[in-house]
Amino acid sequence: MSRTIKTQLVKYSRLAHERGLTAAFGGNLSIRKGNLVFIKATGAVMDDMTREQVAVIDMNGRQISGVRPSSEYRLHLAVYRSRPDVKAIAHLHPPYAIAATSLIDWELPIMTPEAEIYLKRIPIAPFRPAGTQELADVVADAILQSDAVIMERHGIVTVGRTLREAFYKAELVEESAKLWHLGRK
Repeated sequence: MSRTIKTQLVKYSRLAHERGLTAAFGGNLSIRKGNLVFIKATGAVMDDMTREQVAVIDMNGRQISGVRPSSEYRLHLAVYRSRPDVKAIAHLHPPYAIAATSLIDWELPIMTPEAEIYLKRIPIAPFRPAGTQELADVVADAILQSDAVIMERHGIVTVGRTLREAFYKAELVEESAKLWHLGRK
């Protein structure tokens, strides 16, 4: 089972890079299975991920595997605690969504029809330093309102029952942000 989970994380990490959702520092993906969280290892590069670069931690943040988890593991754990229905998280850095946060106050106002249906609204969480508990807490609060959150000047977090679902929601957020930018011209 862990081999399949690790293979999924590698596949969607590479796909995120391929589809332009990893500007800046990339991001990280995770899958929760019971009390374990499989997440990209610290220092791993999304477009060159391998199964060996998937860390395993428990819901308390204790390292189970031999590789250290991403510095954003607190964010993933906080979201999983906040939303027990969530089984996968995509935390990515798509350029249009990040750029929108410097121009919008609270939520992304224009969305694709699909985003309107599946996400309802996309709140923007206020800036907090990356990798901190403060960032994890504001995202965990915001994710209660929607399956997608844009973090001011940082990236996005989308959630789902599967990694595929979380990934496609991330694509919807970025497409909505592109539409919003085009509508401003």
